[in-house]
Amino acid sequence: MCRVFAAQDPEGYRQINRSIRIDGHSTSIQLEATFWALLDEIAESQNLTTPKFISKLYDEAIEINGEIPNFASMLRTTCALYLRGHRPSMEEVLKREAA
Repeated sequence: MCRVFAAQDPEGYRQINRSIRIDGHSTSIQLEATFWALLDEIAESQNLTTPKFISKLYDEAIEINGEIPNFASMLRTTCALYLRGHRPSMEEVLKREAA
């Protein structure tokens, strides 16, 4: 039953640290390689670099929620939402590109 999960390539869950500038501050984020690959894919779909996408996501989340208790967890759940088919509308993408 769990064989497909148990037999996965360990490279996918290798921890990777990336330094990113968020809100004018340099910070380090540690995520598994699979999540970085998904964030790269999401950013590309938005015509953004991964650091720019993460910075915009942070800014918008702060604006909406006021705080982010665990940003790395938010990035992981962002990937889960993406995999479940949640995508910005074309109107949202075009609006952002025009700004």
